[in-house]
Amino acid sequence: MASKYIILDTETTGTLDEDRIIQLGYIVLDGKKVDVYNEFNSCDVDIKIPAMEVHGITPDLLEGKPSCTQTNAYKTLEVLNESSNYMIIHNAPFDIGMLNKEGFNLNMKLIDTLRVSKHVFADEDYHRLQYFRYKFELYKKEEAEASKLNIVVKAHDAIGDVLVLKLFLSVLREKVSELYPQDNPVEKMVELTKTPVFYSKPLRFGKHKGKTLQELASEDSGYLRWMVDKMDGLDEDMRYSINKVLEF
Repeated sequence: MASKYIILDTETTGTLDEDRIIQLGYIVLDGKKVDVYNEFNSCDVDIKIPAMEVHGITPDLLEGKPSCTQTNAYKTLEVLNESSNYMIIHNAPFDIGMLNKEGFNLNMKLIDTLRVSKHVFADEDYHRLQYFRYKFELYKKEEAEASKLNIVVKAHDAIGDVLVLKLFLSVLREKVSELYPQDNPVEKMVELTKTPVFYSKPLRFGKHKGKTLQELASEDSGYLRWMVDKMDGLDEDMRYSINKVLEF
């Protein structure tokens, strides 16, 4: 049976442990067939104002909506959750973590386009999806793609971001094929998703902004240990990189 590719994004009440999904959107690529799932859902957690500011989802939009697990989008995702299929997300740990709160345990192969982009576009200063949207002029292709799939494109909207990610995935696959011509590009992206990224560029934040982790390991290793132990939201690659430089 041919593999299916699920390109997914969520919008949530916020980014804390207590927060939950309020919009689940994804596209299923099944050969030439493309299916779109996009649903709002209610939850017991109030939408935080900073989150509302980003995605524009207000409480009235969720009135009368079912819980996440009762939506057709979630139920279909469970059916698709097989090891032969691929889940594609930009910044996968966040969305997978949110899905975990709904009882969803990923069985699909995972491609995190954020981590893959850090590997193959290492010289870029940023790796946000919207950055790549403009970097590769994906916005010029959005209207035609959206019309074909009957999708409205809005920044920081789950299904809008999914459409942008679909376009970016083609760019990413081409770059992976260029850098690793002997490998299957899809399987290589799965492999790169599992491979931590080492940060070699200078820090962009904190009291040591402008210094590399290697420099800090010799000058102020205590600060690096503080980052690992105390800094909220430290991403997996930064944690890996800090631990790596502290080993030497």
